[in-house]
Amino acid sequence: MFEAIKSKLNDIGTIKLLCERAEAHALLDQQREPGAEHFLLAALDLPDGTARLALEQVGTEPDAVRAAIERQYTDALRSIGLNANMPADPPMAAKPGVYQAAASGREVMEELAATRKHHSPLLGVHVVGIVAGMPHGVAARAFRVLGVDCSALKSAADAIAEGGRVKAFDR
Repeated sequence: MFEAIKSKLNDIGTIKLLCERAEAHALLDQQREPGAEHFLLAALDLPDGTARLALEQVGTEPDAVRAAIERQYTDALRSIGLNANMPADPPMAAKPGVYQAAASGREVMEELAATRKHHSPLLGVHVVGIVAGMPHGVAARAFRVLGVDCSALKSAADAIAEGGRVKAFDR
């Protein structure tokens, strides 16, 4: 019983860190509500290292994800005729009040909640698996730019989450 309580408390701490880091990444992108891409970046920040491991196992450098996401924003601005090479604005300040995520961020958190009994402890790789299964959005486009096979990434994430070993995929 004590172990179950300890596990739940650890998961609460992981969720708190995940949400705080996702919000910080969103604020850097001048957005108040974190989307799936921000939760992905937050998962890469988690100390368990499993999110990074999943990307490495499909031949993707985890540190390249941030640049691929930024490229999606730049491309979107250019597509509507705005100069994407303007100096970066300082990060937005967090808004006090109830935590809010964008629709894609809520989808990530809802999926984590719906599958919480299947993952204890909660790891960054669980977020990667969920985001890899999302066919649309900034994260999906960033994965395409990086040449990530999302089904292979989801398989690698699931295997890591289950404690299995996955050999590196050929790209």
